[in-house]
Amino acid sequence: MILTPQIWLIIGFIGQTVFASRFLIQWIVSERASKSIIPNIFWWISIAGSLILLSYAIHKQDPVFIVGQSCGFLIYSRNLYLIWQDNKASKKNSDPTKIMKL
Repeated sequence: MILTPQIWLIIGFIGQTVFASRFLIQWIVSERASKSIIPNIFWWISIAGSLILLSYAIHKQDPVFIVGQSCGFLIYSRNLYLIWQDNKASKKNSDPTKIMKL
């Protein structure tokens, strides 16, 4: 299926909107906590927006845009992996079935 240029323009704007919305979410979460916080949803939205924008960049055949979005996608994915690893380690260390030796 061949998409029209207008559809690709809409895809590009949707990607930019999704990608930019992560800052709004981060701001709201930080304001509620009265300190700077980057919630996990920030990274998920970063990945979603980045993938949409990467699709648009590939369609436009823009190598600068492609490299930028590809690198960002790797960084966002790595951050989620590190968060997952940290949560996994925290759950392991807080296992109530383990008895601490004094």
